[in-house]
Amino acid sequence: MAGKKELTLFGFFAITASLFITVYEYPTFATSGFKLAFFLIFCGILWFLPVALCSAEMATVKGWQEGGIFTWVGKTLGERYGFAAIFFQWFQVTVGFVTMIYFILGALSYVFDYKALESDPLIKFLGVVIIFWILTFISLGGTNRTAKITKLGFIFGITLPVILMFILAIFYFANGNPIEVKFTMDNFIPKATDFSALAIFILAYMGVEASAPHINEMKNSKRDYPIAMILIVIVGIGLSTLGGLSVASVVPANELSLSSGVVQAFEKLILQNGDGLTWLVKVLAFLVAFGVMGQVSSWIVGPTSGMYTVAQKGVIPKKLAKTNKNDVPVVLIGIQGIIVTGWAAVLTFGGGGNNVSFLTAISLTVVIYLVGYVLFFLGYLVLVLKKKNLERTFEIGGGPFVKILIACIGLAISVLAIAYSFVPPSSLKPDEYESYKHILSISLVLTTVLPFVIYMFTAPDNQLHLKELKHLDSSKIDKFTHPIGRVRTEFSKKEKTGGE
Repeated sequence: MAGKKELTLFGFFAITASLFITVYEYPTFATSGFKLAFFLIFCGILWFLPVALCSAEMATVKGWQEGGIFTWVGKTLGERYGFAAIFFQWFQVTVGFVTMIYFILGALSYVFDYKALESDPLIKFLGVVIIFWILTFISLGGTNRTAKITKLGFIFGITLPVILMFILAIFYFANGNPIEVKFTMDNFIPKATDFSALAIFILAYMGVEASAPHINEMKNSKRDYPIAMILIVIVGIGLSTLGGLSVASVVPANELSLSSGVVQAFEKLILQNGDGLTWLVKVLAFLVAFGVMGQVSSWIVGPTSGMYTVAQKGVIPKKLAKTNKNDVPVVLIGIQGIIVTGWAAVLTFGGGGNNVSFLTAISLTVVIYLVGYVLFFLGYLVLVLKKKNLERTFEIGGGPFVKILIACIGLAISVLAIAYSFVPPSSLKPDEYESYKHILSISLVLTTVLPFVIYMFTAPDNQLHLKELKHLDSSKIDKFTHPIGRVRTEFSKKEKTGGE
């Protein structure tokens, strides 16, 4: 195994950083103004680092290298909770797809000068469904095809436009144009009510646990992993802050569209001296849309791998693990597509407006994932307190107290973010609050219960138990399953045999 430890510090950094570089969240960050810098630092240090460190230790426990969060939580809290954790990790993506495609539609509405793509609910819904299913069918061609789209999208649709945005912003302000954000301490420190945006900023760091298994491939994980995580936090905070502030500084808050805010920023930055470069804005809008399409493509197959592992183990029906000739789990992909279509309908028609739908989709994505993270941190605490003798190649330094403290901080921030998600963001109008809270509350309750209901009917042990109960009449069920019934049965046997 030693020969396989070939991953350098930079190699691990590149793999992990690619999970967090995104563009579609910048307008949402921008709604918080200069406070976005506070929230990105706050979440980066108090949430991202605990997740990264705890997942690193769990991923390197002997025998826990496969299965990710399903294995980690399953080995500590029990299989049903492991299934719930991997279910939440997968299910949140089905909502996240809607958010990402809303962004794509916002960019394409500018490219084709067709505002109905983001303002007409029916056309918007059809747009989400058509784009998602086209990308789904493309993904059935296998990992190589998806990787090509993702790579091109990352280079030309994310990296290039983001760098260009930073450069244009510098020239924009150098020419004396007005800045929409006030860079003062009062505007940096949030009030209690501003924490309703907490979940949105946590989204910027979600998914780091996906890179944790690669720690086993690092040449010197004890030294390099903490360094890589610190660098990633710095880069993540830096890029997200610059991107969010670039949008917030040039687009007035009352004009900002969450799904097309990046295009609005390019309009301001490029067209400050006239309309002659409208074509360039359209090119950049198309590239940004293509970049996010690449991200959608990479996520269509990726998160189903955890559910595929669960199906192979028989926790859910093994027929769901069926793959095509390109090793793509087609049944799971199909189910995922149907769920995404359902979310698109609920969020688009139920949201009542562009920003309502977008904010609800983002908040729901985060709270579903956060429920999984709550289980993750509880599982880590069990590892530290009850399974501390298990062999592992990486450990958080400082002893049990430091480990428990780090996990409890991450757990507390997760619970706090879930609670604050139900406080409507200040960017919503009062008449939009009810739609936001109702969709979020009902969707979260149903989603939280769903994996436990599925497990109850699909797990092998439960299926066997249900089959046995099906063939017993009520009197026998009482006799054999109820504690008093068992006592009566044993007493009757002793009476018949003369036992004492």
